[in-house]
Amino acid sequence: MFREILLVLILLAAPCGAQEFPVRIDHAFGTATIPARPERVVSLSFIGHDFLLALGVKPIALRKWYGNFPHGVWPWGEEALGDATPVVMQGEIDIEAIAAMKPDLIVGQWSGMTADEYRLLSQIAPTVAHRAEWGPYGASWQDMLRVLGVSTGRQARAEAEIARLESRFAQIREAHPDWRGASAAVVWAGTSGAYTSRDMRGRLLTDLGFVIPDALDARGGLNVTYARVPPEDLSDIDVDALIWLDAGGGTDRLRTLPLRHRMRAYAEGREIYSGLMLSAAMSHSSPLSLDRALDELVPLLEAAMDGDPATVVTSTREAGILDEGPTDAR
Repeated sequence: MFREILLVLILLAAPCGAQEFPVRIDHAFGTATIPARPERVVSLSFIGHDFLLALGVKPIALRKWYGNFPHGVWPWGEEALGDATPVVMQGEIDIEAIAAMKPDLIVGQWSGMTADEYRLLSQIAPTVAHRAEWGPYGASWQDMLRVLGVSTGRQARAEAEIARLESRFAQIREAHPDWRGASAAVVWAGTSGAYTSRDMRGRLLTDLGFVIPDALDARGGLNVTYARVPPEDLSDIDVDALIWLDAGGGTDRLRTLPLRHRMRAYAEGREIYSGLMLSAAMSHSSPLSLDRALDELVPLLEAAMDGDPATVVTSTREAGILDEGPTDAR
C-alpha cells in the first residue's frame, strides 16, 4: 500500500499533459519511429515484460526467461498482469509468429536481438533494440524503463517509478554508511561466474553503496557483463560481501568448491546464499522485482557486514553450505 501511495504522490508532482506522438527512439540498429501510443506490444526481452507491467502496459506476447509461473510472469508481476493472458514465447525469436500477432510495437532491450532479426522485425512494426553504448545486456534498470516509458507514452509514470525506487536506495544507503566503498560481488554458484558493474546485478550492489572489484570488471571487458572466475583462484571474489546466486543445484558445488573454505568471506561469515526467488528478483532487477529483492537482501547484507563472524546469515546456513563452518555459532 505504501508503494502505491508514494507512486500516486510522485505522479501528482510529475509534469502534466499527455505524451505527444510520434516519438523517435535511437538504438543500436537505427531509429524507431512510433507514430501513436501503442496498444499491441510484443516484448522480446527476457525481463522487459516486468518493466512494461510496471508502467501499466500488458504485452500481447512476452518472452519467458526461466521459471514455471503462469504466463511467464514471476510472482512480483502477477498483480500487475491481472487477467491478461499474453502469448508466451521461449527460445529463439520467431519472426513469423510475431508477424501473425500484428503488433504495433516490438521492444527488445535485454533480448540479444541481432541486426538481421531487427531488419525483419522492423518491417512488421516499429522495433526498439538495445542502445549501442549499453550493449545487449548492459542497460541499467533506469535506462530500460525510460526507453519503454517514452516508447509507450508513459514517460511520466516511468520517471515516477525511477524516483520512488531511487529514493528507497538512498534511504538504505543512508542507514548503512559502512557499506559505502565496501567490496561486494554477485557470483553464480554453479560456475563461479561473477557479474561486473555493467550488469544489473552488479549495479544493484553499487546502488547500495558497494563497489565491484576492478579485477572483476577487467575480466569482463567492454560491454561484457559476466566473467568466469577460475576455481583455482577465487581471490577476485573474496570480498566484504559475497552473494552466491543459485537457481537450484549449486549448493553441492559450493560445499566442495576448492579453496572456498580458505576465503576470508567464508571465514568471517560474509557469504550470502541467494535461493531461487531472491536470485530471480535480482536477475530481473525490474521496478517490480527490486522491491522484493531489497526486502530479502538487505537483512542478509546486514548480517554479513556486521563484522562479527558469529552472526548467522540465515540463508547461508539454511542452504547447508556451512556444514564445515568456521565457528560453532554458525
